[in-house]
Amino acid sequence: MLHITCARKRAFICIDALDECAPEHQVGLVNSLGQLLQQAPGTRVFVTGRPHILAEIGRRLAGRVARIPVSPKRNDIVTYLQSRLATDTTYDAMDSALEADILEKVPSDISEMYEATPWKQHQVIH
Repeated sequence: MLHITCARKRAFICIDALDECAPEHQVGLVNSLGQLLQQAPGTRVFVTGRPHILAEIGRRLAGRVARIPVSPKRNDIVTYLQSRLATDTTYDAMDSALEADILEKVPSDISEMYEATPWKQHQVIH
């Protein structure tokens, strides 16, 4: 169905966190994308994943990959956490000290994760 749709109209496909897909399914998905792109050259695919999958994607898609590095900004993480904490329905479980600890520790841990594992990459497959 996807092949038929993409062949008739310009299509954009977004796949998030391809690196989190089971390896045996990852290969099949990337191969299918390659076939789709050959049959429907007007189709564009946007994939996110960590850098270790880039070589495999590039190999299977004959180098039709552009890489855009991104990394989270601390302020964005804090803003997101504040919005989630503001909608917390378990009022008795949260006090100002715990909230302050969350707003300090979580962004710090996320920053360390992205430093240890190079930033998440967006792969744009043409």
